[in-house]
Amino acid sequence: MSRYEAQKRDGLARIGVYEEEGRTVSLPAALDTDTLFPALRERSLSNVPLAIDPAFVENYFSPGEGQPVAIHPLAPAAAESGDCVLVANWHTAQMNPRNYATWLAVLKERIPPDTAWYAPASALPSTACLLVYSGFDLFDYRAVDLASAEKKFCLPEGEFPATLMATGVCGCEGCRDGDLLRHNRLALDRELALVRHYIETGRLRELMESRCRADAAQTGILRFLDRNYALMERSLPVVRAVPMLAATAESQNRSEIRRFADRVIERFVPTRTDVAVLLPCSARKPYSLSRSHKLFMNVVDRRAHELIVTSPLGLVPRELERIYPAGHYDVPVTGYWDREECAFIADILTRYFAAHPYRRVIAHLDGGALTVAEMAAEACGIDIEVTCRGHPTAPESLRTLNAALEGERRMQTDMVRGTVSWQFATEINTKGLQVRGRSMQMAVLRGKQQLFSIDAGTGLFRPTFDGWDLIPEGYRVKIDAFVPQGDVLAPGITACDPRIREGDEVLVEGPLATATGRAMMGADEMLRSKRGVAVRVRKVQKHHEAGRSGS
Repeated sequence: MSRYEAQKRDGLARIGVYEEEGRTVSLPAALDTDTLFPALRERSLSNVPLAIDPAFVENYFSPGEGQPVAIHPLAPAAAESGDCVLVANWHTAQMNPRNYATWLAVLKERIPPDTAWYAPASALPSTACLLVYSGFDLFDYRAVDLASAEKKFCLPEGEFPATLMATGVCGCEGCRDGDLLRHNRLALDRELALVRHYIETGRLRELMESRCRADAAQTGILRFLDRNYALMERSLPVVRAVPMLAATAESQNRSEIRRFADRVIERFVPTRTDVAVLLPCSARKPYSLSRSHKLFMNVVDRRAHELIVTSPLGLVPRELERIYPAGHYDVPVTGYWDREECAFIADILTRYFAAHPYRRVIAHLDGGALTVAEMAAEACGIDIEVTCRGHPTAPESLRTLNAALEGERRMQTDMVRGTVSWQFATEINTKGLQVRGRSMQMAVLRGKQQLFSIDAGTGLFRPTFDGWDLIPEGYRVKIDAFVPQGDVLAPGITACDPRIREGDEVLVEGPLATATGRAMMGADEMLRSKRGVAVRVRKVQKHHEAGRSGS
């Protein structure tokens, strides 16, 4: 009886545990798979090329008996929850980025999420990061052993002549002993250990962007995967508590960035005013803690809706500046925005202004940010007023901005409405609501009644039961007739909002109890898995209990 359970996720990549015939393996890892699957070497009809005629697959392909279960993009899925699935010849897919992304999407759609994925003869130190990023967990040493036979010296940066081993570029025990085979195996183990660390810290994407720079095919694969927004986005957490480094051209294609922008355009309800001022970003996050934004906020003085133009996010309303990734990103500051960057951000601004028209739009910008604003204004047929006279923080620029806002009425920035609309896709009545507390202990109250606490690390709102009463629908998880005595596991879930992503705040509803908590899986995984923690519960309310209490 096999069993797989993911314990930590970072997109498609997982850290998990696979059990087979009493043996437990922590993944991702490379190992001697002949001892784990001794019958595999005798199996026939599972090793079918990926790029083959569909009729051949229909006539000859077999998933095999026992573990692992062979799968193929052109064959019906035979795997079940807990299985280990094998994709033969996956190393050939790495040479065709378009096919790689297409085949992966097809397989991920068909196979239950709680399965371990095995890519035989595919893992090299230079490909391990991509394979794990793509959702593979288990590897063998066949690829590095073959490289050793071919006198290749393997590093994460690529494969080199064996003579490089004598230069001191690596000091492992294999290199010290002149053992090429030992070095190559250790290099694969080290790379997988590093990949595991990046998954644990929620930063595998950054490692993937750096690794793909050494190989054109991997860069192509990453770009094709990014184009499949539906596949990548549903597996990504809604927020992280770690910084997002956006240091390459591929960074702006991250699904997290598109999701943030789409929510700003499609969900976000801005503070009620008909004047907008576009402001430059700052190195310090959240922006309002920076010297420049303290100046901007003092001059604007609530007379306009503040929108920060930034790369790669595009547009960050002041109300959302603490939410990931707006409050958690870092970019190289050069002052230069290339054409692709400008077009990407201008499109976000254009869509925003089409969804949220203003009577006046003031651009307190210079350089690339101003170029983007002008491109967006032309695209949507609006006029913008430019108030910069040199640098945005120059005294003359600030005086010009102040003069432009003369006579405009003041309106308090509605952070509560903005955050709730972005997070839960609903608009609430915020009359009488106040944000109280400092830094690490902030909450939203109506009088003495607490409705939300605010997660200082992510900027998300955590509703109390009373807070959920303000959110009429959505972000609900339905469970069977039981009272949660801790975390809610995937088998107990009967239905859930398809918009739920890992990290979302959710309301758990069942015949016997209601609970508040945080999703540990996305909706797709919740519904298709038979194992694993789906919701980390904070507070439970039995239905026969009178009254409600905050969380």
